[in-house]
Amino acid sequence: MLIIPIKDGENIDRALKRYKRKFDRTGTKRALQTRKQFTKPSVARRAQIQKAQYIQRLRDHEDI
Repeated sequence: MLIIPIKDGENIDRALKRYKRKFDRTGTKRALQTRKQFTKPSVARRAQIQKAQYIQRLRDHEDI
């Protein structure tokens, strides 16, 4: 559970913005989305390899 202390005289919009930023950093939403639908280990591994290949291509292109 996230706890956001609100300072005296602080605008509620600013506190809400801090809450949203802290929520995004925890990765809770992303974890819930991955648990929502099952992905086979082979599919997850293939996606990970494709991502690594894409990043490697970007780095190789950057070196040229």
